[in-house]
Amino acid sequence: QGLEFTGTRPFEDCLIHGLVRDEQGRKMSKSLGNGVDPMEVIEQYGADSLRYFLATNSTPGQDLRYSTEKIEASWNYINKIWNASRFVIMNLEGFEYSDIDLSGEKTLADKYILTKLAKTIEDFERLFEKYEFGETSRILYNFVWEEFCSWYIEIAKISLNGEDEAAKKTTKSILVYVLDASLKMLHPFMPFVTEEIWQHIPHVGDSIVTSQLAEVDSNLVFEKETEDMQFIQDVITAVRNIRSEVNAPMSREIPIKIKYAQENVKEVLLSGSSYLEKFARPSELIIEREVEASETDISRILPGAEIYVSLSDLIDVVKEKERLGKELEKLQVTEPKKISEQLNKSMLFKKAIEHRQELRGVSPKSHRAEEYPKQEEIFNDYVMSDEDVLPPPSVALPVEPELEFEPEPEAGFCEFLVTNFVDGLFLVALSLISEGLYSPGSGNGVKL
Repeated sequence: QGLEFTGTRPFEDCLIHGLVRDEQGRKMSKSLGNGVDPMEVIEQYGADSLRYFLATNSTPGQDLRYSTEKIEASWNYINKIWNASRFVIMNLEGFEYSDIDLSGEKTLADKYILTKLAKTIEDFERLFEKYEFGETSRILYNFVWEEFCSWYIEIAKISLNGEDEAAKKTTKSILVYVLDASLKMLHPFMPFVTEEIWQHIPHVGDSIVTSQLAEVDSNLVFEKETEDMQFIQDVITAVRNIRSEVNAPMSREIPIKIKYAQENVKEVLLSGSSYLEKFARPSELIIEREVEASETDISRILPGAEIYVSLSDLIDVVKEKERLGKELEKLQVTEPKKISEQLNKSMLFKKAIEHRQELRGVSPKSHRAEEYPKQEEIFNDYVMSDEDVLPPPSVALPVEPELEFEPEPEAGFCEFLVTNFVDGLFLVALSLISEGLYSPGSGNGVKL
């Protein structure tokens, strides 16, 4: 109609998306009563949450399944953006758009976030032009949540709480610059919350809708510093993982020793020492080419460096040995026994036998059927016994199976489950062969 009445085509591209189905993959209909009222969803989670879910969870060529959990995840993501923006706005008292200055001296973290932003803008433009909204939202999510909120905002607190006014101004400028660019990229997916936040930060223009999308500035790309910052992040993450493994709280300071292999690694560690001190919480930070490690040290190996954290400063070694011993006993003895008992109590095996009898036309009360419960007894004894259990003479097998159900002392719980499952299938196959229900290599399958 547009072409007919105006003489010009109304649009160049047409995007066709799949159906929105319910959580079970069924079409929404009145007869099934599985429809979702969008107004109720908006009332509970907001229009932006619903819009973000519908726009970013669809895959080209496939239908979309509605999920309340994903709607909640979208709401949590928007809430994260809102709280991060509030932190930025709270630290911008008296700061105007004209005060933004990115020419000052930048820290390692400043160069890192600016480089990550430039890469995100490039990916956003490339993917958005291809209408790959799901992939576009993924790279935005990783940047906003992981890089900006989880790392840079926390690092920015060092400068904002310091005494250096020049560093404060640079940090505020970068916070506004990165937040402004992020909001503009997020706006197509969540227009209301991004407009509201954008109106409260220093900006130019009346609305984010008509503002210019951020562009990549080659002068704000620092590849070497970004690699260095990622190495510092790896060190901090390694120390935090050690703390998590031994249940050591972050509030407790610990001595950290880092052994480097090359001088350039030392320079990187020293340049990021302020970040290590804030996020790794060391009582003593030792960075040397040669480090003496004790027997109670936990180590982590990274490219170019080795990290050592003393267990004696984190936990009571005696109590930790007792705790690990109890866990080992639980995995090797208690849990396998519990699963074996559950298998014995299960009616699955018995019902399978009765079903096979019915298919073969054998009455459960017939003489023929009386032999089948013996199979269940064999199965139960086979799972629970400490030694190999061979079937009684009434069930003739061509080959005596030499199977071991008990796991080796060093085997873990997962190996126990896999071994029992495979051996159980083997026993069933031998039983079918003995009954003449299956002929290996015949290609005819199982006769019922």
